[in-house]
Amino acid sequence: AIYAKQLGLGLEEQLKKFVRQHPDTKLIIIDTLQKVREVGGDKYSYANDYEVVGKLKRLADDCGICLLLVHHTRKQQADDKFDMISGTNGLLGAADGAFLLQKEKRTDGSAILDVAGRDQQDQRMYLTKEKERLVWELERLETEPWVEPPDPVLEAVAALVTADRPAWGGTATELAAALQTDMKPNALAMRLNVRAGRLASEYHIRYENSRSHAGRNITLTLEPPQA
Repeated sequence: AIYAKQLGLGLEEQLKKFVRQHPDTKLIIIDTLQKVREVGGDKYSYANDYEVVGKLKRLADDCGICLLLVHHTRKQQADDKFDMISGTNGLLGAADGAFLLQKEKRTDGSAILDVAGRDQQDQRMYLTKEKERLVWELERLETEPWVEPPDPVLEAVAALVTADRPAWGGTATELAAALQTDMKPNALAMRLNVRAGRLASEYHIRYENSRSHAGRNITLTLEPPQA
């Protein structure tokens, strides 16, 4: 979509409808945050900024997706680069994390991407622009990347879907029973929706969530890497 409604004026319903129609959605980008702020959202205060991003975070959690908000920085420099985010600290305070991309000059072919967040390692990435494709490529990291610990839900799925049983299908309720987990079926489906990429890359199991006349079904398929 290239058009988004505003918070409180249909944006929530618009995104929920899109996710219902495309249940494999993992990421939605809003460019820019200012365009979807509620009427009167130009009244900057910590409470207002925190409330706006808080609403969007709850929406992302409810839909089981990552919501990436594009925002701007101010020209004034700061010791903490994230203090350069336009607005108050309420924006970062309510979000799970932030990426800050900066260049010394507009025409520079190199940039620095600073990363901060609750569930991720603070990181600085040095990037260079590939002129033919006009994409940023990673040149080096300032620190070694953090390795995410095993996810017990994904470990349980990997124990269920094996070479002896390379496919499984059923409802979220049936999957919760098969995994012997106390998670509610809806929470389990959302968890797998968010972690589908990791499930595929680390465990080589493809996750699909589809709707039929009988309801919503989950399919798990083992796809061993090609030799």
